Amino acid sequence: MVSNTERASRWNWAFFEDLHPLDLYDILELRCAVFIVEQRCAYQDADGADRLCHHLWTRSDDGSMAAYLRVVPPGVKFAETSLGRIATSSAARRTGLGRGLVREGILRAEKLYGPCAIRIGAQRYLLKFYEEFGFASTGLEYEEDDIPHTEMLREGGSDA
Repeated sequence: MVSNTERASRWNWAFFEDLHPLDLYDILELRCAVFIVEQRCAYQDADGADRLCHHLWTRSDDGSMAAYLRVVPPGVKFAETSLGRIATSSAARRTGLGRGLVREGILRAEKLYGPCAIRIGAQRYLLKFYEEFGFASTGLEYEEDDIPHTEMLREGGSDA
C-alpha cells in the first residue's frame, strides 16, 4: 500500500487541453460515480468550465482514479479562484487522501494566482472538513441538485 506521503509525490496536474484522453475519461468516470451515482443526483456534470480549468488527480496502486479536483480561474464560477468537483473514490475515503487533495489544490491555486482568496460551494455535511483548511462559511446557504450547500471563503496567503 502506498502511504499518503508517497502518493503526494504522484499528483498529476494539467490544463484541460493537455489532459490525455484516458485521464479525462477516468476523471469523468470518477465524477459520475461520486456525484451522479452515489449521490443519486441527475445533473449536467460537463458544465463548460472544465475547458478553462487546471485539473489535479492521483491514482490508486491499481491505476484507478483515486482523487480529483479542478482549480477554477477567477471569474468563471465566482469572482475568486475556486476549487470544484472535489472527489475521492469510495475505496480511497478515510485514508487522508482527501485532505492531501484539498491541501495540494490550494497550493496549486496559489502557484497559479498568487496568494488569493478561494471560494467553494461545499456540501453542508463537509463544512468542518473544509474549515480545517481555513475556509469559513459566508452564510450563503443554498440547495444545489437537492443537496444542501454552503458557500465558503478562504482568505489568501494562509497556510494550507
